[in-house]
Amino acid sequence: MDFAGFDWDEGNLGKRQKHGVSLAEIETMFAGTVLIAPDPARSVREERFKAIGAGAEGRRLFVVFTLRTREAKTFLRPVSARYMHRREIKAYEEETSSPNHGR
Repeated sequence: MDFAGFDWDEGNLGKRQKHGVSLAEIETMFAGTVLIAPDPARSVREERFKAIGAGAEGRRLFVVFTLRTREAKTFLRPVSARYMHRREIKAYEEETSSPNHGR
């Protein structure tokens, strides 16, 4: 996924702090292997996506985000972030280690 950067402000900073996830962890996650899927259940006012991957310290993260466009550039706006539960980690590891991953 190509984007120009992250869209951070007071509105989304608090939601990631609620679960103790750092900005660096979220930003690093999107630089690595990330599984992304639409999140239609939460896409009432804008299209949202859910992503899972590993943060800066290797901990597995679950991030809900949307995309915002400013001055013809797309920015990723995290809406919330939390550490993944064990069963989510297992599913992520199975998916990313499968021979069909990335095809």
